Amino acid sequence: MLFNSYIYLLLFLPLALLGFQFLQRSPIRVAFGWLVLVSLIFYGWWNPDPTQPWSPFYLVLILGSCVGNYFFGRFISGQKLTPFGKKILTVGVVANLGLLGYYKYAGFLIGLFKAATGSAVQVPEILLPLAISFFTFLQIAYLVDAYRGETEEYHFTDYLLFVTFFPHLIAGPLVHHKEMMPQFAQKRQGRSLDLSIGLTILVLGLFKKVVLADSLALSATPIFNMAASGIRPPTFGEAWAGALSYTLQLYFDFSGYSDMAIGSARLFGIRFPLNFHSPYKAVSVVDFWRRWHMTLSRFLRDYLYIPLGGNRKGKARRYINLMLTMILGGIWHGAGFAFLLWGFLHGLYLCINHGWAAFRKKRNLAPLPKPLAIGLTFLAVLIAWVPFKAGSFEHGADGSTAKAVTATSAMLSSMVGAHGFTGLPEMALLVVKPKRVWKLVIVGLVVALLLPNTQQFLRRYRPALGLAEFGNPTGKRRWWEWRPTALHAGLSVILLYVTFREFDKLSEFIYFQF
Repeated sequence: MLFNSYIYLLLFLPLALLGFQFLQRSPIRVAFGWLVLVSLIFYGWWNPDPTQPWSPFYLVLILGSCVGNYFFGRFISGQKLTPFGKKILTVGVVANLGLLGYYKYAGFLIGLFKAATGSAVQVPEILLPLAISFFTFLQIAYLVDAYRGETEEYHFTDYLLFVTFFPHLIAGPLVHHKEMMPQFAQKRQGRSLDLSIGLTILVLGLFKKVVLADSLALSATPIFNMAASGIRPPTFGEAWAGALSYTLQLYFDFSGYSDMAIGSARLFGIRFPLNFHSPYKAVSVVDFWRRWHMTLSRFLRDYLYIPLGGNRKGKARRYINLMLTMILGGIWHGAGFAFLLWGFLHGLYLCINHGWAAFRKKRNLAPLPKPLAIGLTFLAVLIAWVPFKAGSFEHGADGSTAKAVTATSAMLSSMVGAHGFTGLPEMALLVVKPKRVWKLVIVGLVVALLLPNTQQFLRRYRPALGLAEFGNPTGKRRWWEWRPTALHAGLSVILLYVTFREFDKLSEFIYFQF
């Protein structure tokens, strides 16, 4: 079920909320049970092949994963920090990664084997279960924390709710049990304020997705499709229009999803960790990863980079660990050349970033002017988004690595003027409307780079956990900040009206494919 669908907004979410509110005076685990039930309905609504009958297989899969990890965690917590506990932890982590690897990478590896050996072996198509990357990572973190002695003895219903709670189930944020479990146990107070804040964030996220991201996709997708087809290389203008459109589409798509997840959870009185905080305002790539998919960055740091040795084993090992972490992060997004290249580029960026910081400190050099630092970081991130977008051409029935390579090389070569410096081509060769594409790009850049984000707009009401890291949430109130007033309610209604005028098609969030 998609956040940006009528079934979610007009039926599922209101019923889930009404049922939860009705059960507030019941024993706490009755309310928990209701949330688990509706979360499983939310997950089970998905049918990988709408032409075939619905199957409970994927519900059984996620429930089986939860049951197995719950009992593994219970056992490991009784053997914390012991050699035997470490062995059990290893078994649990390998089992989780094995399940993820089968569904996400088996097809890719078999394809490599067939290409290398010329084998004609035929295997059935392996469908990627919805959200398997996210609920697998969530539970690996739980097992590791159980071994470290950082978990408590949770009731099974509590654990099921932690994993399956529908606002974060499909594409994050990657919540931590220490952040969520205490909140579920708290008595709900100030419900009207939670509803006002949650609805406001939900509407803002819906507007970003439907009005901004989906409109930018109408420019980005045709240009990348043309580049992948090999019919002709994009012109200089087309390549930059496509790259900028996709850079902004992905920004508003993921920002919109994060807002809708945070807003949906807040309706139930739950605050999620901050997952997206104006990443295109970052002054370095290190700063970018403090702002983009922040909970994934945290997971990669705590459960991959630091266990690899982090920066504790010398400078050379630090750079190797950075590169390995980002390459594995790229492969997590998808099996294929393009996502590996994206991870490699960000690993390289981070190594350069840390090397430059060390050189600047040693020579006592001043930092780059902020506008220049933001511009260079934005340019580096934009270039890396080209293979990231091309990764979609490696998957699906007609996907191939050749298409991804063709799209990546055609776009990047045109962006540096290898095919000339022509703007958008003559009318007969146009794939996007010139005025529309540049108008949308300018609007997107203004919103992303100059306007306050959702968390800043509602900062005095602490819309997400971790916001204090980016400034004082109780400082002087600015005139544009949100208040629970009739004026701001009216503005939300206007945004909702504009959104529903564009609500003519259903489009998945980009991060749903991971």
